[in-house]
Amino acid sequence: MKLTRRLTLAAGLAAATFGLAPAMAHANEVTKIAFMEVIHSLFYSPLYVALDRGYFEDEGIAFDLVAGQGSDKVTAALLGGSVDIALAGPETTIYVETGKSPEKIRIFAGLTATDGSFLVGREPGEEAFDWASLKGKTILGWREGSSPALFLREALTKAGLDPDEDVEIITNVAIPARVGAFMSGVADYGTFFEPDVTKLEASGLHSMTNVGQAVGDIDYTVFIARESYIAEHPEIVGGFTRAIARAEAWIDTAPAEEVASSLAAYFPGVSAEELAQTVLRHREAGVWKTTPAVTPEAVAALQALLVGNGLMAAGSEVPFERVVDPQFFEAAE
Repeated sequence: MKLTRRLTLAAGLAAATFGLAPAMAHANEVTKIAFMEVIHSLFYSPLYVALDRGYFEDEGIAFDLVAGQGSDKVTAALLGGSVDIALAGPETTIYVETGKSPEKIRIFAGLTATDGSFLVGREPGEEAFDWASLKGKTILGWREGSSPALFLREALTKAGLDPDEDVEIITNVAIPARVGAFMSGVADYGTFFEPDVTKLEASGLHSMTNVGQAVGDIDYTVFIARESYIAEHPEIVGGFTRAIARAEAWIDTAPAEEVASSLAAYFPGVSAEELAQTVLRHREAGVWKTTPAVTPEAVAALQALLVGNGLMAAGSEVPFERVVDPQFFEAAE
């Protein structure tokens, strides 16, 4: 899922896609903002659809795609003022809110409804996968404390398993080596993001189930900005939210082949057929939000997850209104 490079598009494609040329801005005055995504991933497809289909251009907004390679780096850039709007995990807002920084950040729109990783096994599974069947198995997981690691532990816990006793989770395999390690026989199961899931299936392995479906709705990635930026530029934040809302609505029903066409420029190493398959897999799992709304229930569930994993002290939970600014997604509905 994680890339180790900044996504760079050719100048001509950037102008066409991001609306850098004023003549292509549909007579709107284009404002160039500083944007950063936590990583570059097919999991965030609605963002790239909004770019490709000109939804940001219609709102007079332009930006380059820069991958921060971690929510901590994204948060530092946001608080430091070098980034205006970012895509990151919602837990970053909570950490900043409970921290010492005088500048606070707010969630103003959601992108993904839950974890987008999939459990992959070596043999075909039952139609309705039973997480309890993993007892005694080894699972190739992610770095301890990372979001996919937390969600995997929660899926196991909900199935009545103790993640520390009933299974062995391998967490020390570097991200670039995960697919190769699993294909070479490491672990009975592994959790992977697209397009790795589709590539593993093409190699004879089997996608069993989506991790997020077992956990439930807990916003996994959201759009955030500094409180001061939101107050100073509500028109930009509102336009950004409207563009995302259009993309989320379109990708929910558009033919997979059309979505794949919109994504092709952003994932040049993935074939059209693979892109279409990833669209279907994500959509069937329900991991993309269909509106940018973030609910109090999802924020409460996130904080319970953080408390349960020792990343947040019980009793230090933050009220919804100190985490989310709902005015923009409410206006976009």
